[in-house]
Amino acid sequence: MKLTAWRAALRIARRDAVRAKGRSALVMAMIALPVLGVAGADIVYRSADLDPGERITRQLGAADAQVSVEQLGEPIAQAPDPDTGMISGESGQQLTAEQQRAAHTDPTVLLRRIAPPGSTLFTLVSGPSVVTSSAAGLIRTGTTELDLTSPVWRGMANVVAGRAPTRPQEIAATRKFLEESSLHLGETTTVQGVATPFTITAAVEYPGTLGASELIARPGALIGTVARKPGTDALLEVGRRWLIQVPGGAGFSWERVKEANAYGFRVTSRQVLLDPPPRSQVPYYAKSGDPGQRYLNPVTLTIAATVAGMALLEIVLLAGPAFAVGARRSRRQLGLLAAGGGDRSHIRAVVLGGGVVLGLAGAVVGMVLAVVVVAVARPWLEAAAGQRFGHFDLRPLDLLGVAAIGLVTGVLAAVVPAVQASRQDVVAALTGRGRLKPPSKRLAVVGLAALAGGSALALLGAAAGQGTAAVLGGSALAELGMVACTPFVIGLFGKLGRWLPLTPRLALRDSVRHRGRTAPAVAAVMAAVAGSVAVGVYSASQDAEMRADYLATAPIGVVTLVGVPARADSGAVLDQARTAVENAISGLGQRGDVYGTSYRGNCTAGGERCGNATLVLPPERECPTVRDQSLSDAERARLNREDPRCGSRASRAYASRFGTLPAGDAAVLRILYGVHDPAAEQALADGKAVVFDPRLVVDGYATLELTQYAPDQPEQNGKHAEPRSTRLRIPAVVRTPSVYTAPVLLPLEAARKAGLTVTPQGSVWAPPTAPSSAAEQRANAALSTVVGQGWVSVERGYHSNRTPVTLGLTLFAAVVALGAAGIATGLAAADSQNDLATLAAVGATPRIRRALSGLQCGTIAAMGAVLGTVCGVVPAVALRKVEQAASSFAGSGATMFTLSGGSGAGVVVFPWWQLAATVLVLPVLAVLMAALLSRSRIALVRRAD
Repeated sequence: MKLTAWRAALRIARRDAVRAKGRSALVMAMIALPVLGVAGADIVYRSADLDPGERITRQLGAADAQVSVEQLGEPIAQAPDPDTGMISGESGQQLTAEQQRAAHTDPTVLLRRIAPPGSTLFTLVSGPSVVTSSAAGLIRTGTTELDLTSPVWRGMANVVAGRAPTRPQEIAATRKFLEESSLHLGETTTVQGVATPFTITAAVEYPGTLGASELIARPGALIGTVARKPGTDALLEVGRRWLIQVPGGAGFSWERVKEANAYGFRVTSRQVLLDPPPRSQVPYYAKSGDPGQRYLNPVTLTIAATVAGMALLEIVLLAGPAFAVGARRSRRQLGLLAAGGGDRSHIRAVVLGGGVVLGLAGAVVGMVLAVVVVAVARPWLEAAAGQRFGHFDLRPLDLLGVAAIGLVTGVLAAVVPAVQASRQDVVAALTGRGRLKPPSKRLAVVGLAALAGGSALALLGAAAGQGTAAVLGGSALAELGMVACTPFVIGLFGKLGRWLPLTPRLALRDSVRHRGRTAPAVAAVMAAVAGSVAVGVYSASQDAEMRADYLATAPIGVVTLVGVPARADSGAVLDQARTAVENAISGLGQRGDVYGTSYRGNCTAGGERCGNATLVLPPERECPTVRDQSLSDAERARLNREDPRCGSRASRAYASRFGTLPAGDAAVLRILYGVHDPAAEQALADGKAVVFDPRLVVDGYATLELTQYAPDQPEQNGKHAEPRSTRLRIPAVVRTPSVYTAPVLLPLEAARKAGLTVTPQGSVWAPPTAPSSAAEQRANAALSTVVGQGWVSVERGYHSNRTPVTLGLTLFAAVVALGAAGIATGLAAADSQNDLATLAAVGATPRIRRALSGLQCGTIAAMGAVLGTVCGVVPAVALRKVEQAASSFAGSGATMFTLSGGSGAGVVVFPWWQLAATVLVLPVLAVLMAALLSRSRIALVRRAD
């Protein structure tokens, strides 16, 4: 076709788009919405992906290098960027005895020898977590020491409000700490163990970790006090790093980095990161065989490719009905074009021109909206990501590519309506009549085959580790197969009409008779619903996995008191602590006192932990991989997968605050484990242990192994003797707890008879409702005032962040699906003028118009929702299988245990409330909206001869 003909077609398409503003706006919205999402995601990704200079500033501030001690005196070999790799070296600098002593006391002695002459060192010390006062009581927070008055920290730690501390009793705090503590600048906070309170003078932000909760003190003002071992002058292990600023901009060269590695220092150098040395000069690459390349996570790549591919398919399916509406409404004009000598190519060009015009307009609108939305929402996006963007990064090539995709998909969406319009009979087009064709059974068979084959490809291919191609190709093929089956499925829905009243029967009959316009609309609703269901099922499954992996310390709402030191005062201090907690939190209810157990044997060394007690598995119930070290990785993977004694099915993790063998009475059994069983309480009173892992009990007995590690008398060669173990059988009963906080609860007297030392450790309460965070902080403040030590915590369970995301996806799918159903309703109204005129002629009331339009829209929404729900399950389950395969591959090595019991990647959970809302509520909304937006008056039209 000539260029002049294309110009004419585009002019006609532009004129039609301007004349039909409502339809054009809806088509543009359908194209612009996915473009907005993809372009916005690209801008966010590019802005969050720091360039080398920004990434270095986050690590080094304004310094030239950052140094930390990896293994002082022992050589290491690092990559130019030490975060990408580091191994032990072969030869290093030999330190004299004096240098060794000096270096361990003050490593800066060596650093000053390594750094260029005239360099300035700035120290950053990361201390332990401390207890400090808040507006409501006490909270825990991290500690750091650095001099914020120096500009060297700018970009690494920024003062965003107030002024940097200049005196020892002034302190800065991160925004997260200020939010959690409800404190403000100018107020004071008292750190437990430090007599003088600190005045908060500044709010600080770490651009790379916005969620950090820390207090930042001046060097030497805090950590030297709170990090000392009780009763000694020795410091606990703290993290130290140094920033080095080189005069004259000389930088920290690669040769100096290797010299520092020889002493055991790890170095991040600005000069090296900006200008890496050749691979031949990097010992790390030669020793480790690291190719020095980063690869994308295959699971992440599969998810991203599947989401992008399905999004493009949805654009085509969503915009297709809109172009079908345009072609149907313009059929008389297209008929005149054919009657005036235009051939089929001209008619196709006119409809395709509409795809070009609206696709281009939608892509441009989507890109502009993406830029505006990301710019406006940047603070919220940075808070959600937990880090600041580097700069607002707009990549023209990326955005043009996204716009091109929007344009191409718009044209593709117009292809089928263009072909249908070109094939219509000229006389039928001019008279407004259309021919009804039965659905193709051959197409339905092909669609069923594609649906089955695509589902099998996605699910089986993903489980077999085929990854991206299998999931993306299989999911797309399955959805296209469902699209091909849609006309035939619509006919099956039509069989329900015989049981419906008159108006819904007319709506359903109209949808079945005009499958050419109903099928694309149903496919559009199906595409929107399928995307929502896929992400909803995948998100719910991931959430269920994380919920299963969550380690609770007690049932929900239980208050726990721990950390009060055991003293030879018959528990008087612990009783004071319990009273303080009960006074601070009213209505705690019943209390259970928990005891810890330990084993020392005949060891008399003061303060040494020289014995251990644990429950052991019978040998026949132990996984073969534990003892047989000769098994291959493949055999280990097979046993973990198939043997019930191995893998996650055989191991359970727990988060006990009272050790592995806590002791207590029936109140502890009820409160801490949630076991309300009179028989178990009676067994505990009779001296039997209550065991919560059935593998540990054989014939009513559990085996307790007592191991002594450090006997008083060493061997002649100066080494202690081998550990001695004794095994005892203790009577036990098995129960299933509501929360698996520890594997057993021992009776007090039975623990003492077994040779264990029993010590009071704390208490638990089960209030009717969980105390608030403020009440928890008040209790800790009261506890600090009374006994000075100890901690109160409330078990609040696993908190999911899935609900807002799932709700947003459901609402998004509802809006898109309603739009698609609305387009189909508009098309039905155009096609149904003669039927409506007939109804008016025989005396139908005006309400019939509203009811018929509403039910036509609801019928399409209902069919699309049901089919979309079925289609959405395939990619979600396939992606979970990809994660399961990746997890199995990662676990095929020499790993002997699993961190969670009974969960693991691959579990599939269906969000039934979301599915019910999609299938049931969405059609009802479609009916109501179409009925409200339709005109009641039926316009009579001239009947064609």
